Amino acid sequence: DMSGLRYGKVCILSDADADPPARIAGGSVLLEGEELVGRPEKFLRSVRGARIAMVFQDPFSSLNPTMTLGEQIAEPIRLHKGLGRSAAKQEVLRLLHAVRIPSPETRFRQYPHEVSGGQRQRVMIAIAFACNPALLIADEPTTALDVTVQAQVLGLMADLQKSTGTGILLITHDFGVVAQVCDRVLVMYAGQIVESGTTEQIFRAPRHPYTQGLLASLPRADAKKTDRLPSMSGQAPSVTQLPPGCPFYERCPHAMPQICPTREPESFETEPGHTVRCYLYDPSVNLPLKKEA
Repeated sequence: DMSGLRYGKVCILSDADADPPARIAGGSVLLEGEELVGRPEKFLRSVRGARIAMVFQDPFSSLNPTMTLGEQIAEPIRLHKGLGRSAAKQEVLRLLHAVRIPSPETRFRQYPHEVSGGQRQRVMIAIAFACNPALLIADEPTTALDVTVQAQVLGLMADLQKSTGTGILLITHDFGVVAQVCDRVLVMYAGQIVESGTTEQIFRAPRHPYTQGLLASLPRADAKKTDRLPSMSGQAPSVTQLPPGCPFYERCPHAMPQICPTREPESFETEPGHTVRCYLYDPSVNLPLKKEA
């Protein structure tokens, strides 16, 4: 449920030599109606880990190897909830049970290297849900896990989302994961949202040529062993040196040379709740002409 999160077009500029290496150049981010952009660091520290939590991609490097699992889960609880050591421990044991880790008392005293990758990611999920956040950002949370454990972790996150009401922003390249757990989908290319809609809309009627190419490249169960997977030619442009016009122009099979490379397209609604950033759906543009090979 992402109803508490409102997003606009946020421009983030990156410079490896700058300090900090990235800055927000424009846009707005609202969490439950409250603006986050431009707020002081002290306020943002009170938000991180409390109202917004995160689960990272690699459970093997996300945990502190010098702290026990119990200490790491208790840290945000004591910081944001102000609980004492004994009360925090009881809350940690409850969370370990909630994320389906066996023998919570034993795991509480163990270090990250003593448990499996799947259990480490469950600990990360326990840390994320420790303060009942409004939003959980999950960045490729199952990439480092095998398929069986991946399904278990995704199911766990879905169950916790339903029981707590926390909105989950899932970042993934795996359309199988998208189909399994997502309600709405935002397809991004070169730092832009090029298509958005419900999961059913995106899979039933993908509109943007990039989305169509992604879905066409998925393996099919009924395909022959000799069949080759479709692929998109070319490479994505650098987000720091975007070309004028549509960033997908050079790779698009439906590109219109008279308009696509000249200016960036706006978003057009093809059906209620389904938008696409592409001139193919601009009612003011004539029938598309394919660019010459």
